[in-house]
Amino acid sequence: MARLNASSRHGEYVSFATGPGDSVRAWVSYPERRDRAPVVVVIHEIFGLSDWIRAVADQLAADGFIAVAPDLLSGKGPNGGGTESVDQQGATRLIRTLTPDEVQRRLTAAAAYGASRPAALPRVTTIGFCWGGSESFRAATYLPNLRGAVVYYGTSPDSAGLGRVAAPVLGLYGSNDARVNATIDRARTELGRQRKRYEVEIYEGAGHGFLRNQPGAEGANQRASDQAWPRTIAFLREVTR
Repeated sequence: MARLNASSRHGEYVSFATGPGDSVRAWVSYPERRDRAPVVVVIHEIFGLSDWIRAVADQLAADGFIAVAPDLLSGKGPNGGGTESVDQQGATRLIRTLTPDEVQRRLTAAAAYGASRPAALPRVTTIGFCWGGSESFRAATYLPNLRGAVVYYGTSPDSAGLGRVAAPVLGLYGSNDARVNATIDRARTELGRQRKRYEVEIYEGAGHGFLRNQPGAEGANQRASDQAWPRTIAFLREVTR
């Protein structure tokens, strides 16, 4: 929260429709630039739209992107609330109630909202973390005209899903994350067979969630973060040129 309070960049909560009778609340951060900016849809972890995710959106804005971070738990909490209406355990429980179709509809609406901003270039990418990393990878199978997807320690789609990947993917993983990493080789093999771009970096000694938990793993998470973020920005800039 301190980062957001100190930021000179404009950020705001917005709401947009995702279908009949359904809408999503989102945090949007804008860069300080004169020309129009590409868009990144920021997909949260199992903890929902946290202050940490909003700070990630602010950092993306600092790096020149319009960042749209939808609260995919919108309307799922008590009295129709979202992440703000539950604690961390409650958010984790609510995440499990989301269907793939619901997530797809909401992320598709978030991408369309971002691309329609007057200050936006219609060049959209996704980035996600943990559960959101898996959803970022899956977004590459259905989001129209997606320029690229960044996957932070998220699992890969199944074989059928990999056959529908239509955008470059950058995967960033910690070596101490066996459950997630067990899905990397399948994606490498299938996307390699299709001659589709899938860049993989596995950071030695880093664990799951290394970008959020930078002090952990005896310095390995910090080293991973120091390398992964510049690579992320370089990838996003390249695919949105």
